[in-house]
Amino acid sequence: MRKILLMLTMLAAQVASATSLPALTTLSEQSGFTRTGRYAEVIALCGAFAKRYPQAVKCQDFGVTPEGRPMKVLVASQSGALTPERARQMKLPVVLVQGGIHSGEIDGKDAGFWALRDLLEGKVLPGALKQQVLLFVPVFNIDGHERFGKWNRPNQRGPEEMGWRTTAQNYNLNREYVKADAPEMQAMLRLVRAWDPLATIDLHVTDGAKFEHDIGIIVQPSNVGDEAMQKVGTAFRDETVVFLARNGSLPLPFYPAFIEDDNPASGIREGVPPPRLSHGYFWLKNRMGMLAETHSWKDYPARVKATRNVILSVLEQMAQHGQAWLKTAAEADARAAQLAGTPVVLAYKVTDESREIEFRGYAYTRTPSDISGALMTRYDESKPEIWKLKFRDKVTPQLTITAPGAGYLVPPAHAALVKRALHLHGVEYRVLKAAQQGGMEAFRATKTTFTPRPVEQRQRMTLEGAWKTEPRSVAAGALFVPIAQANARLAMSILEPTAPDSLASWGSFNIFFERREYMEQYVAEDVAREMLAKDPALDAAFAKRIADDAEFAKSPTARLDFFYQRHSSWDDHFNLYPVFRVNQTPR
Repeated sequence: MRKILLMLTMLAAQVASATSLPALTTLSEQSGFTRTGRYAEVIALCGAFAKRYPQAVKCQDFGVTPEGRPMKVLVASQSGALTPERARQMKLPVVLVQGGIHSGEIDGKDAGFWALRDLLEGKVLPGALKQQVLLFVPVFNIDGHERFGKWNRPNQRGPEEMGWRTTAQNYNLNREYVKADAPEMQAMLRLVRAWDPLATIDLHVTDGAKFEHDIGIIVQPSNVGDEAMQKVGTAFRDETVVFLARNGSLPLPFYPAFIEDDNPASGIREGVPPPRLSHGYFWLKNRMGMLAETHSWKDYPARVKATRNVILSVLEQMAQHGQAWLKTAAEADARAAQLAGTPVVLAYKVTDESREIEFRGYAYTRTPSDISGALMTRYDESKPEIWKLKFRDKVTPQLTITAPGAGYLVPPAHAALVKRALHLHGVEYRVLKAAQQGGMEAFRATKTTFTPRPVEQRQRMTLEGAWKTEPRSVAAGALFVPIAQANARLAMSILEPTAPDSLASWGSFNIFFERREYMEQYVAEDVAREMLAKDPALDAAFAKRIADDAEFAKSPTARLDFFYQRHSSWDDHFNLYPVFRVNQTPR
């Protein structure tokens, strides 16, 4: 009898202890997925998960937002690997699941907590967390999340209230992956550098037309980058689509956006995103980036369920294939370190080639609006129909650059700026103790185009020109960025001046493409006559230019600049990109 009483007492204590722990459910679940909680809920749940599962979950801060809020990540694994060092030691793949980069699109936060609880309780994928480490960031854009309101996503069905697209500093974080001006992105890149995730899953909600498909899955590499990793990325995408279909979704293996806004007849074009976007960034590191886009016109319960299934599919695949995929990624790293002197594609474009696909839409009409005067599309959701659309998904290189033979040299004057970017992205470099002299490749712009309006607080610039060998010198304290490294493609994307998201393209060196010194016209007139008198060949070249170029002939400034640019007073730093390439490794 005493033993029975003791057992009953122990059982009652266990029940009391269990009920005293907070329920690991979100406001979203409690409301039947009609509402979503504020960020205080993320902080509370992060701590509660770690308390409930101390051997399997750590709740950590990985940054602070401009408004002073802690950036939370849940590190989850039943392998005992809850640090980057332990994960590397055990050779476990790491998956980063990122919610709320656009905080109105908040499905990922509620889906992630739901999936994580069921994983830890053994309700789904038993043993999967023993084979990997999950990094779950419920909300990336936290300050934007707390700009809460009912109409922050007017094109979206639920939840009742949600956060805002941009940060407190008005940055769109999904344009920040390379330039990384936002403190939040700097914190994310430090997290990525520490853990080196094999796959990063970015959870979104698309806008757009009304149709039956409820989610799109886009993965790179699948048609770009290392060939072996392309095969891995394609399999990763396709198996996720199969998993979603098996669990009640109508998924697509591409982003469902029409070529012409709100006009299904225009067809769909699917290209390769630039690295400012999450799924355009990670393939440059020989890793996988997945963009999961639920459809805004589906209700919130359906979207959260589909997003949860994305997370489960990813973790199931990683448990099955993660070790093999890690090996493939390591081999891709080794191949990337051998790119010196070879052509490297840094940007792609979609060709005009198309094929017809069947797409599950609704009956619609396009008629002029008496409000806007434009053609407006109106959908009838009571009448599903199959659209036959032109689909353009063939890509071809748009920008191919031959990699330098050894690497890049960054003069000391620009070392701090460039070092910050290289360090954030985990690109290798070293500081040179000795000055460097001799033949270096220099890039001189022949044409510069500045954007008329700012983009993400920068004045972007497009450069045309070429690398040519010049006898230049660089002082001690310069940075050497070797091309022989796993992040070779990323290094080129940062430092090649014509790359779409390079430092130069984002305006970091605009001042070098502004005229800083001038020659007065009356001085230039005298200089021109002296130069013509001394050089008959110059006289002939000037005459030919006038005869061949009508615009030049009509421009007094251009005609005088013809001589100024050939005079010793000309600024030879104008239009000179202040980073050089070398074909021999400096000592």
